[in-house]
Amino acid sequence: MKIHPDVIGIDVSKMVLDVYEGRGGTWRQIGNDDKAIEAFVDGLAGLGVLVVLEATGLYDRKLRRALSAAGVRFTRVNPERARSFARATGLLAKTDKVDARMLAAFGTRLDCRLEPAPDPDREALNEANRRRDQLVAMRQQEKNRLADGSEGWQESIRRMIEAFDREIATCEATIRDLVRSRAELRRLEALLRSIPGIGPVAATTLLALMPELGRLSPKQIAALAGLAPFARDSGRFRGQRSILGGRKRVRDALYMGALAAIRHCPRFKTFFQTLRDAGKPFKLALVAVCRKLIVTANAVIRDKMPFRA
Repeated sequence: MKIHPDVIGIDVSKMVLDVYEGRGGTWRQIGNDDKAIEAFVDGLAGLGVLVVLEATGLYDRKLRRALSAAGVRFTRVNPERARSFARATGLLAKTDKVDARMLAAFGTRLDCRLEPAPDPDREALNEANRRRDQLVAMRQQEKNRLADGSEGWQESIRRMIEAFDREIATCEATIRDLVRSRAELRRLEALLRSIPGIGPVAATTLLALMPELGRLSPKQIAALAGLAPFARDSGRFRGQRSILGGRKRVRDALYMGALAAIRHCPRFKTFFQTLRDAGKPFKLALVAVCRKLIVTANAVIRDKMPFRA
């Protein structure tokens, strides 16, 4: 498989980075730490290379920051898409070395959307938002145990729920303070909150997880959130359209927002009811409202104008 010399594939793990360089067709392994990454990135500055890495959440943060600071172009690839590409090209084995070479080939064969420079404010908001989600999930587990638990442990479970309530309140206060202290985040939150159904949690979720808002087309932003319908047609079979992939946490936030929007906003309520009257199932119609919400959010951020019913 021929790989362009200016493409570098990097498989990211917690402790190490596996690097495949198209320029010499070589593979090497470096530590996933600040010192090793700095030395590696310094050698890339000014070469005009494209770095392709698999999106791994927190593990690729140091690398992304270093690449951005050095002005090196890079793109992050969804792991599922990367694996599908590997199977399509005959790379059936899965090792870190193979994955690094596969990512380099991915950058050679397919168009890649370059990553914007990391925004420290959004990353801090993302971390706080993730922690809140974790605490809410653990509190719900305790509430489930309260309903099913034996009498002897009811008080223990209640104490844990109260502790989670306090931690969640602290986390939400941190999120509010972060948004209020940053003029740009404050402006964007106000625009998002102008949309019916978008409350504080949905707004901060969109700010943290959808930095692309306002930069993509309506179809692209819906697909990124996993709310774009895809065809399932082959031969004589004509199947129903269904959503696929995307960012689940964003969909969850929009789902709750859609429930509120169809109750309190005539525009969204009419849209939802029209679909129901046409025979569409409740959930399908609600997903359509979610899609309208994300497209609306994209528009208000792009135009810098609040929502008007």
